[in-house]
Amino acid sequence: MATFGTLSTRLTESLKNLRGKGKLSPADVDGTLREIRRAMLDADVSLNVVKKFTNDVRERALSDEVNKALNPAQQVVQIVNEELVTILGGAQRRLEFAKKPPTIIMLAGLQGAGKTTLAGKLAKYLAKDKHTPLLVACDLQRPNAVQQLEVVGKNAGVAVYSPEPGNGVGDPVKVAKDSIKFANDKQYDVVIIDTAGRLGVDAELMKQAADIRKATSPDEVLFVIDAMIGQDAVATAQAFQEGVDFTGVVLTKLDGDARGGAALSVVSETQRPIMFASTGENLDDFEPFYPDRMASRILDLGDILTLIEQAQEAFDEKEAAQLQEKFATDSFTLEDFLKQMQQLKNMGSMKKMLGMLPGAGAMKEQLDNFDEKELVRTEAIIQSMTKAERQNTKLLNGSRRLRIAKGSGMTVTDVNALVNRFEQAAKMMKTVAKGGMPQIPGMGPMGAMGHGGKKQQAKKKGSKSGNPAKRAAENAALAAGGVKPGNGGGFGLGNKGAAGGPSPEELEALQKMLGKG
Repeated sequence: MATFGTLSTRLTESLKNLRGKGKLSPADVDGTLREIRRAMLDADVSLNVVKKFTNDVRERALSDEVNKALNPAQQVVQIVNEELVTILGGAQRRLEFAKKPPTIIMLAGLQGAGKTTLAGKLAKYLAKDKHTPLLVACDLQRPNAVQQLEVVGKNAGVAVYSPEPGNGVGDPVKVAKDSIKFANDKQYDVVIIDTAGRLGVDAELMKQAADIRKATSPDEVLFVIDAMIGQDAVATAQAFQEGVDFTGVVLTKLDGDARGGAALSVVSETQRPIMFASTGENLDDFEPFYPDRMASRILDLGDILTLIEQAQEAFDEKEAAQLQEKFATDSFTLEDFLKQMQQLKNMGSMKKMLGMLPGAGAMKEQLDNFDEKELVRTEAIIQSMTKAERQNTKLLNGSRRLRIAKGSGMTVTDVNALVNRFEQAAKMMKTVAKGGMPQIPGMGPMGAMGHGGKKQQAKKKGSKSGNPAKRAAENAALAAGGVKPGNGGGFGLGNKGAAGGPSPEELEALQKMLGKG
């Protein structure tokens, strides 16, 4: 979520100034709101939205409810979070499917916003949900737009309806109308129409888009907007609203490094919800838009629920149960570790996943320096081993390690370091799987200190999941629940819990993951 990175940093810095204050004066609140106002304006959020936002926050922050609170600073953070959620649309809005298929979804937007790639991402997302989407090539003006959609459709594994060659040839309104009959005949239950864009808003674009809408009567019209568009975002959105009257917004290029705050203005100015977000170049870099989760990310409060959902999609429950048994019986091997690492890669960018953790903004430099290729190098070392070597690291003598190093393009030192880390981790996981406390290198066994300085066995309250990614998420949530207010990540405030613990929604998601829901 690099697009909101600067805004996130400045908002969190502004709110940090309130920490430690037992009571907030109007001067304290006004000073903080002054910094927030500057941060939002610098991020291209429209003036009208900034004025309403700061006025609403000030009114609530100076209320008796906040003044009587045990921790006024946390209350203000909560207020800012809630008002951000309001700006972003309040509740999540899902696609509305037609009672009688096919459901028709029309995409509209400026050229360069990423409509064609977005069409493929949306189609792949719907295909995962057991739908049978059909992409329709109605952008017949832009050079090679039809061919691009065909390539995107092939990569997404979905069908494309493209009877016209494009490049200025063909009637897009007729293609759109004929595609509905084609979808009915071939039993596609979703039709996604990719329309033409322009370098700027003009009458011809709007008329063509309006004619396609009139001819197809779409169930959803999604306005695709580049999150990095700047101050033109609101004017462009309003022009499309008047010309086409879209039902929802899709943000693209949220992984960009522009200020991106103008996207926050679109919902307030058009009263249309943001429904999806495109977060990268790959077809899988696409997700439903949750206003509350995005607000939490912007305020550096983390997004544990999205992280859990991604883990559930990437990891196999049956394999996780088998791994738990392997941890307990000391039979976890490098072969198993390789499978887990490959599933972890399926979740996407490690930087993005780490960025969803509460307090990740404070580790910005470390995240920027994180080497995504480290997983690839580790994978290369393990794949250079024989099956027997992966299953029994004791076989790895000097000559074998030299062969593995040469085969993976790494050094013997790299191989030794990987094997040592794996063996230490396997021992710790075995201890945890059996309900014990792991021994941290350099610290000795972890235990509670009783009276007289004697060590007492502490009962492990952490997760016993055999899946490393899930176990980490569960332990993070459990740890957050034990943090005193003000000491946790993101000003001691959880995703929604006022005391820094996980929200009821997070706990429910964790219970479902553990099979207890």
